[in-house]
Amino acid sequence: MLSRTVRFCINPDGSREGPNGHAGRPAMRGLGRYYEITATVSGEPDPRTGYIISIHDIDVPIRESVLPLIDRACLYSPSREPAALLQDLWDQAEKAVPRPLERLTWNLTPTYKVEMSVTDRQANRVLIRQKFDFAAAHRLHSPELSDEDNRRVFGKCNNPSGHGHNYQIEPTVSIPAERADGFSLANLEAIVKSAVIEPFDHKHLNTDTTDFDQSRGGVIPSVERIAMVCHQRLAGPIRELVDGAELIRVTVWETDRTSCTFPA
Repeated sequence: MLSRTVRFCINPDGSREGPNGHAGRPAMRGLGRYYEITATVSGEPDPRTGYIISIHDIDVPIRESVLPLIDRACLYSPSREPAALLQDLWDQAEKAVPRPLERLTWNLTPTYKVEMSVTDRQANRVLIRQKFDFAAAHRLHSPELSDEDNRRVFGKCNNPSGHGHNYQIEPTVSIPAERADGFSLANLEAIVKSAVIEPFDHKHLNTDTTDFDQSRGGVIPSVERIAMVCHQRLAGPIRELVDGAELIRVTVWETDRTSCTFPA
């Protein structure tokens, strides 16, 4: 599979021109809106060129088929939820791109994405992904190991006073496409704030939370277990977002190099 990201701006004056730099084309004019569409296609590489498809044959069809729909929505229904547009974006892109479309992702901000795969389209569902962050301290220590083995297994992470991380968490929520207009990102943000951010932010996970206090039945606050606990805390409330909503997975980043997704 090949993925290509098309960058563009939706401008208040309707401008469709501008240089093809990092911010894409059209370039920003006035108080424009910057977006990215990532299209993933499948196929076998051409034996002559090594290409599955020329990136030009993704860029041009996406700009010609998807951008006008987003442009019109920004002009005539700017308060509409982006997830509610994704089915139409998919249908236009699928017809326009000359290779089987496997996934379409609309990157609305660096932390907020709506997404559809070919399986999602067949099931008439949309995926919503939003990142959040919180700061917390933890200590990796197992009561089933000796102090020496704890130091050997966990190294500096076994420091008796603990150590801190700036965690990032990204729930991936699946909703029926026909319910997308009833979805509210603000409601998802409120759920994550209540279920994860407020209980964990600026806390020592081992001592300030029942989820990770092993003296009270909690689990070791490894990134693997933090992802699992976040999923457990979010799954129920997210089902209340709209009828048919489901938490598909939660990814937690401990650092920019270490993350865990639950369920895998």
